[in-house]
Order: sequence, then C-alpha cells, then structure tokens
Amino acid sequence: MDAYLVAVFTVVLIYALLAIGLNLQYGESGLINFGHVAFFALGAYASALTALAGWPLPLSFALGAFVAAVSAIPVGLAALRLREDYLAIVTLGFSESVRLVLQQEREITLGVQGVPGIPKLFGSLGPRLTDWAILGALLIAVAMAAWAAHWLKNSPFGRLLRAIRDNEAAVVAVGKDPAIFKIQVFMFGAALAGLSGAFYAHFLTFISPEQFVPLVTFYVWMSIILGGIGSLRGALAGTLLLVAFLEGSRFIRDIFPGIAEVQMASVRLALVGLAIIVFVLWRPQGLFGTVQR
Repeated sequence: MDAYLVAVFTVVLIYALLAIGLNLQYGESGLINFGHVAFFALGAYASALTALAGWPLPLSFALGAFVAAVSAIPVGLAALRLREDYLAIVTLGFSESVRLVLQQEREITLGVQGVPGIPKLFGSLGPRLTDWAILGALLIAVAMAAWAAHWLKNSPFGRLLRAIRDNEAAVVAVGKDPAIFKIQVFMFGAALAGLSGAFYAHFLTFISPEQFVPLVTFYVWMSIILGGIGSLRGALAGTLLLVAFLEGSRFIRDIFPGIAEVQMASVRLALVGLAIIVFVLWRPQGLFGTVQR
C-alpha cells in the first residue's frame, strides 16, 4: 500500500510541473497550448537517451528541460501570427508530429518498441528507498517551480504578460513588443514540461510514443480548470483533485461487482467525466479561481 501511495503522489507531482507551466502560458498570457505533451515527450526522450549514453543524470535532466525549451521557440513564433483557436490547432498538430516522429524513428528512439532500461533516479539506494527519494526530489522541483512562477507572476514581466492577455493592442501602443514575451513564456512552460518528462522517464525506466498522446495534455487542462485558471494554488490543487478522480475510479468495481472487466474501462471513464462535469457546474471558476461578475 505504501508503494502504491508513493507512486500516486509521484504522478501527482509530475502532473503538477506540467500544470504550473501550462497555467503560466494560458492563465497569465492567454496562449492556448494543446500540444503540451510534446514538450513532456521531448524532455523524457532527451534525458533517457543521454542517460543511456552514459551522461550523468543531472546533465540528462538539464538537457531534457533545455531541448523542450528550445523546441518551443517555433511554437512561440507561431503564436505571434495566430489567433487563439488557430494556435490551439497548430500546437495540437505539433504534438502529434513529435509523437509520430518518435514512433517512426527506429535508429535512435527504437520506434514503437520504446526505450527500455532507463537508469532509475537514485537507483543505487535500493528498491524501497528509491521511490521515496524520487518523491522528495519532485517535491523540491515542484516547490522551486512554484516559487519561480509566483515570482514571475508578481514581477513586471508577469504584469506585462497579463496586459498582453487582456489587451495586446494597448501594449503595442505604449511601445512594448509582445513577441519576445510570448516566446519566453512558451519556453519557460516547455522547460517545466521537459523537466517533468525527465522525472517521468527515470521513474518508470521505460518510455514509448504511446505514453505521450494528446489525452495527457487534456488531463493537464482539466487540472488547471478544476483548480482555477490563473491560480498557482489552483494548478496544484486541481492536479491532486484530478488524480484523485482517476485513481479513485479504479475501485468502482468493488462497489459494482457485476460489471465485467472489459466494460469497466468505459464505465470508469464515464464516471470520471460525470464527476468533473458536476464539479465544474458547481464551481465553474475552479477551486481557487476568481469569480467573474
């Protein structure tokens, strides 16, 4: 039971890193990113492959975040020319393109077979202590990311991002160029996604393209919607609430034993969706969101 709870909270913290980055991109800047999972995948593969090549894990993690951040530059450039709905389509297409490249590339990423044998973070501590050590490292990473996001939000940079979100024409009129700020916030959010991907790869020790489908992005979107868009506390609480919905639904069969195993996946998905709909109807602004009047 302890191992299960540690694994669940590890997943919560991995998704929390993703949610903090996406919350900055959309909550502060109004940039719709439906391709967040692409940066998650790039960070995971970059860290895993370099670790297998013999790189020290700290360098592999740093490279995962760096590769994800650099890959966000063309997406940020696209954000300069596209309206919100078109940007959403482009980012979704970008994530699927990344996944297909990972799937078709056999020399480096091994294609659909995935990458096995990834060195586990803190693997030398033994199987019991390793997962606790990863959980502790993730707690530190999430705390640092939350502090950085809070500092950015309350800095002149954050106030300018909100101004771009609310009235970009006014920002241009006072002599500011929104372009560089949009690219920077995309890179910061992507770097956090890449770092979370590195933790994911070195926690599971196996990754494949099928783990990085668009559903991961929409899970993160649900997290920030449940918690409250634009709220750092909301991003963290929404992630915890979402994983509680997803993991709690695993025990539904204990309540309804007559449901077949094959049918359980559909029933579970329907109940999770219903629970989220009811929550959003009850609290449309999220747990920590601001009520719109």
